[in-house]
Amino acid sequence: MNILKLVARNLLSRKGRFVFTLLGITIGMASFVALMSIGQNMRNEVTTQAHALGGNFVIVPDDLCVFNQIGIVTGDAISERLDFAEFESIAAIEGIEVIPHLTRRMMIYNPTAGVQQPTTVTGILPAETQGFRGWEMYAGEYFTSQDQEAIIIGQGIMNRFSLEVGDMLEVRQGEEFTVIGVLANTSSNDDTTVHMPLAVAQRVFDREGSISYMSAIVDDMARFDYFYTAIHYVANNVNVATNEQLLGAVLTIIGSVNLTLQAVAGVALIAAAFGIINTMMTAVYERRREIGIMRAIGGRSAVIFRVFVIESGLYGLFGGILGVIVGIVVSIFAAPIIQGDEMLKGIEAGVNISVALIAMAIGFSLVISILSGLFPAWKASKLTPVEAISYE
Repeated sequence: MNILKLVARNLLSRKGRFVFTLLGITIGMASFVALMSIGQNMRNEVTTQAHALGGNFVIVPDDLCVFNQIGIVTGDAISERLDFAEFESIAAIEGIEVIPHLTRRMMIYNPTAGVQQPTTVTGILPAETQGFRGWEMYAGEYFTSQDQEAIIIGQGIMNRFSLEVGDMLEVRQGEEFTVIGVLANTSSNDDTTVHMPLAVAQRVFDREGSISYMSAIVDDMARFDYFYTAIHYVANNVNVATNEQLLGAVLTIIGSVNLTLQAVAGVALIAAAFGIINTMMTAVYERRREIGIMRAIGGRSAVIFRVFVIESGLYGLFGGILGVIVGIVVSIFAAPIIQGDEMLKGIEAGVNISVALIAMAIGFSLVISILSGLFPAWKASKLTPVEAISYE
């Protein structure tokens, strides 16, 4: 008898068992794929955001912990504990270009479309920030003065709130501003931020003379130690962190979270593997007479071994393919939920599915299933014709 036909008949002879065993490996692989795809997308997003900061390093309050510093990379708000006078002192250092930021997380409301969502609002020095970040306009115009009562938004905000140039946006209760422009896509958190002049933001947030952090660029990073010392000489209660240090801190935290979640998915895969072992051992027990007949008519141990290994491998192949499909669907729905996490709410969570990930998932599923089937296949191949046929 053709081995593949025999395998197909054996699998489909117990449809319920086949389906439930397949579900076990499918759920395990779906968890693995979903977590891997979302995790990789988060890493890519964070790396992009860090590279788009527009400077060499940032200057933050010295008591700001690493967890809070992550907000600079993710586009989230951080507390306002720096004095504007400290910015002016640092800006006076020769060879350094620095810009201040005042960030707040606010419930933004579009009265026209009736859309309301928490969003980061940033106060900036318009002219200095545009040159520092290299911003270009997608629509409308840029700020014309340092205290203009207006806002500029990123394209992500435009789409999220269904806004157009000229629309009104309520930044705080009783504080409505006209959208005068939309930034060209920056592939950074600037796309999902509402920008207003620093003086206006300080008034709206009642933070006169305060800023959250500063971005800085120097003419020669080889002299970083000099600038580090100079900054601490003219400003008190500040800390300096390079973009690479910020990126490393964020990726370390994300990596730890992903590792934990993948360990959970690994437990599901182990449980699925034992499910396959149980299914195949049951199949050996139920088909002892069939195995004995095959041996009696000349069937070799290697052929019987191969039949059971192929059966277990097919569980992995089909389970891996279904797991990839289910994992992609799950990750699409799960990404917005993860985006709402306190640590990563400034990140546009999404899905990153690559051919390599798909191949790895299916291959991993196949290997686990084949390994799970080796012992049952060995047990089946060692049955003698007399032992198998005499079974009642």
